Amino acid sequence: MSLRSRPRFGKGVLALDPSKSVFINCPFDSTYSPLFDAIVFATVCCGFMPRSALETGTVSEPRMARITRAIFASRYSIHDLSRCTGEGNENFARFNIPLELGVAMARRFSGPVPEHDWLVLVPKGHSYLRFVSDLAAYDPITHNGTVEGITVAVIAWLATREEAVPPITPQQVLAALPEFQSKKKELTTAWHQEPPWADIVLAAISVARAIA
Repeated sequence: MSLRSRPRFGKGVLALDPSKSVFINCPFDSTYSPLFDAIVFATVCCGFMPRSALETGTVSEPRMARITRAIFASRYSIHDLSRCTGEGNENFARFNIPLELGVAMARRFSGPVPEHDWLVLVPKGHSYLRFVSDLAAYDPITHNGTVEGITVAVIAWLATREEAVPPITPQQVLAALPEFQSKKKELTTAWHQEPPWADIVLAAISVARAIA
């Protein structure tokens, strides 16, 4: 495949329809990676296009500008706040995810008609109310930190959006998930740990199509 024919967002099967786009806002570390894979694959299986801060790689533009543009070009977004706790010797918490959730909330109220809907994922219990009490007025979905738990939560929400494809069950997605993860692992090796986001999404689409 030549460089000119490489897959790009906005073209062909990766055409970006805002009404079918879902921005995924979650940790990118290796521990969370299996859950991230599950969110991406579940999103594709429900007929949506996953968007991410990873999709543009490293460019000469502030990362927040790229993230904001992607959120504003997406009808939906998913935000996992399960890592907003102190970590490491200095007990620092991660606040990028709540920040991006704030952008999504602002997007919803930026026009006369709500044009953005979001899913907030939180760990079981109510500890999140201690660091973001304003969410008490909403109904965040809890998960137990497992691939199965987060897959069920994401599908249960996306399947009820009006643009979703005919229902697909969590069991079907979980059964096919290892194949997607295997393809992603091959991409990661081939690209020396930096696989292009478009290639990851295409791998998810190829596996999801076999389920239908």
